[in-house]
Amino acid sequence: LGLGCCVLIMLLLLLAGSGGLGSPGTTPPPRGPWREERGPVPEGGSWGRARYEAVKKHLGVVGALSKQYWQYLACKVWQDGCEEKEEEERESSPSPGWGFPLVGQDYLEILSAWYCSFGKCCESGDCRIVNNITGLEADLSGQLHGQHLAKEAVVQAVQGFLQSPRPQKALVLSFHGWSGTGKNFVARMVASHLYRDGLRSECVRVFISLLHFPHHKYVDSYKAQLQRQISETMECCRQALFIFDEAEKLHSSLLDAIKPFMAHHDKKGQADHQRAIFLFLSNLGGNTINEVTLDFWRAGRAREEISMEFLEQWLRLELQEAAENSYAHSQLLRENLIDVLVPFLPLEYHHVKLCARDAFLARGLPYTEATLDEVAQMMVFVPEEEKLFSAQGCKSVPQRINYFLP
Repeated sequence: LGLGCCVLIMLLLLLAGSGGLGSPGTTPPPRGPWREERGPVPEGGSWGRARYEAVKKHLGVVGALSKQYWQYLACKVWQDGCEEKEEEERESSPSPGWGFPLVGQDYLEILSAWYCSFGKCCESGDCRIVNNITGLEADLSGQLHGQHLAKEAVVQAVQGFLQSPRPQKALVLSFHGWSGTGKNFVARMVASHLYRDGLRSECVRVFISLLHFPHHKYVDSYKAQLQRQISETMECCRQALFIFDEAEKLHSSLLDAIKPFMAHHDKKGQADHQRAIFLFLSNLGGNTINEVTLDFWRAGRAREEISMEFLEQWLRLELQEAAENSYAHSQLLRENLIDVLVPFLPLEYHHVKLCARDAFLARGLPYTEATLDEVAQMMVFVPEEEKLFSAQGCKSVPQRINYFLP
C-alpha cells in the first residue's frame, strides 16, 4: 500500500509539474504567479496567498481524478485489472475529451521504469537480472576463439544452474590457463549476459587478489570484509555473481572465508534469493593444458579432438601436485566444492588474427588480411622449435592495432 501511494504521488507530481492535470474537457489551470517574474509585492497584496490558491486548484482536480485513470495506471504499471478495464471499454464508449493522452504515455513509461527498479515487474522478479543464455552462447561462439571446451562447459553449467528450481549449492567454476587465453573475457561475458548492468551491477563483485588483498599481515581484516561484502550482496540480490581473479594468489584464510557461501545446503535446496555463482580465474594448470594441446598437434590431431574428460584428469593431477599453492590444496578442491574445472587452451597464430580482426571491428577501423598478419607477427610464439602458441594469447592485441591507425 505504501509503495502504491508513492507511485500515485509521483505520478501526480509529474503531471502537476507539466500542467498535465486538468478537468475533463477544460483547459489547464492558469499558471501560478511563481511561474512568472514576480517583482515587488504591493502593500496589502499577498504573493503567498496567490500561490496557495493555485496549489488548491491543483489539489482539487486531483481529488476528482477519475477511476479510469487509476485503472489505466494499475494496468500499465502493475498489470492488474487489465481484463476488467478492456471489458468496461467495450461496454461503454468513452466520453469526448476524457482520454488518456491527458495522462501522457511518457509519464507512465517513466513511472513504470521507476517502479520496475524495485524489482517487482520483471519476468525474473528482479529487473537487474536478465539471464540471457542464448545471447551468452551466441557471443561466446562468435568472439571466443580456440576455446571449444570452455564455451561448452560454461554455457552448460550456467544454464543448468539457472534452470534448476532449487540448486543444492552455489555454482562454482574454476577457469585455468595461460594469460590472454580468454578467462577474463568469459567472466565479463557471463556478467554482461546475466545482469542488465554487467560488471557494474550491484549484484556482481570482482576481487583481484593482489589489488584487494595485497598484504598477508592484514588477512584477518580482509577475511571479515570479504565475508561481509558477500553476505550483503547475497542479501541484496536474489542472484549474485562473484569473480576472483588471480585466484592462485588468494590466502588460504580467505578461501576458508568463502567456503560457507559455496557449501552444500540442506535437502530443500538454495532459496531463490540466495542463488550465487562463483568464478575463480587462475593461471594454474596452464602448463599441463599446453602440453596436452602440443601433444595432440604433434600427433597430427586437431585440438578440437581434445575432450573435457581427458584434459580434466591431467589438470586435476597438476593441481594436486602443486603442494606450495594454497588454492590448489584448499578445501574447495578437497571437498569437491568446485563444480567444473574449465580449461582454456593456448592460442595459435590464426586465433591471434581473429582477435586482431575483432579489435579492428570493435573500433570501426578498416583492415586487410595483410594487416592482420602484421599484428599476429608482432606476438611472441612458443615453444622455441614449433613456435605454435602465442605466449601472451590475445592479451595485448587491442593495443597493437594502434600501430596501424591511419
